[in-house]
Amino acid sequence: MRQTFLADRVANLKPSGIRKFFDIVATMKDVISLGIGEPDFVTPEPILLAGIRSLTGGETHYTSNAGLFELRQLISQDLYDRYGVMYDPATEIVITVGVSEALYLSLTALLNPGEEVLILTPCFVAYQAEAILAGGVAVEIPTRVEDKFQPRPEVLEAAVTPRTRAILLGYPNNPTGAVATRQGLQQVADIAEKYDLAVISDELYNQLVYDVPHECFASLPGMRQRTILLGGFSKNYAMTGWRIGFAAAPVEILKGLLRVHQYTIMSAPTMAQAASIEALKNCQPYVDEMRAEYDRRRRLIVPGLNSLGLPTFEPQGAFYAFPSIAATGMDGETFSQKLLEEEKVALVPGSAFGAGGEGFVRCSYATSYEKIEEALRRMERFMRRHG
Repeated sequence: MRQTFLADRVANLKPSGIRKFFDIVATMKDVISLGIGEPDFVTPEPILLAGIRSLTGGETHYTSNAGLFELRQLISQDLYDRYGVMYDPATEIVITVGVSEALYLSLTALLNPGEEVLILTPCFVAYQAEAILAGGVAVEIPTRVEDKFQPRPEVLEAAVTPRTRAILLGYPNNPTGAVATRQGLQQVADIAEKYDLAVISDELYNQLVYDVPHECFASLPGMRQRTILLGGFSKNYAMTGWRIGFAAAPVEILKGLLRVHQYTIMSAPTMAQAASIEALKNCQPYVDEMRAEYDRRRRLIVPGLNSLGLPTFEPQGAFYAFPSIAATGMDGETFSQKLLEEEKVALVPGSAFGAGGEGFVRCSYATSYEKIEEALRRMERFMRRHG
């Protein structure tokens, strides 16, 4: 009998570096978690009520494969109002089960077996895995804190080979909190055009930016025609459990995504789509309030970490701080393990987010101000012993 029935690409896939620590956390008491990348806010009440109305109104059937047309219209209008980019809601937008499905669709639709996607890291933990599951090759392009985690065009261009098919970006960035500059994105755009590459731009945190604007990659000259724009509701509207995202792309590319989507998913949850319509219509004030609170926490955690001897890049988006732990002499895995065991504070090792993440840890400030204060007190005790 064979040793495994699993395909090699699945059997050899690394477990998530995030899940390992939270499996341990689940067995402990009095842990303060700065690890989960999930808003601590309950979904705003108007969105909740819209979902309930959908259910009690009997809207429990499939929608079209692409999703409710009204929702696609609202997404199209929102992208145009914010960034001046227009997508036809009838043919250029598909509603997905979170941005994770949108990423899966994109890579599966673009990559032939063995083709490469260049991934700027540190990045969301699923990027490399999804590329592998799509039959492709994930080529990591590390960014550096001294460059404010912006792409270095010379490094990116040097990685291009005849097998390169696409570039995958994630800004505002998880885990660093970096926000891409227009100049930096233009340099990526120039490379994409020079080598005729597609670009997948994950812009899930587009409304969670502080003091700087978010730049939509598809808004750059000539980039709409080669870009798959990913977005969603999980972070901006505190709707992680509703599982609603979207992909927007030129019609010929979108057809490919929709072809994969219709055979794997059928359609995203109907009641969650109804709730997302309410989010876009009436809930911008809630987003603004949540962003202001994240900013308040940001202004607590970043100086707090710096004062402990953990130099911290100033995040300008999302809700993550990414301090260097070089002063401790530990790697990220050891630091996170010891901190959890000794002081019951849960973080995520930077190495979980790919090349460029080693020597850092990710601290999510999507938790209450008071818990962050207590976590910093516990970390101070830890650093007195190990700093």
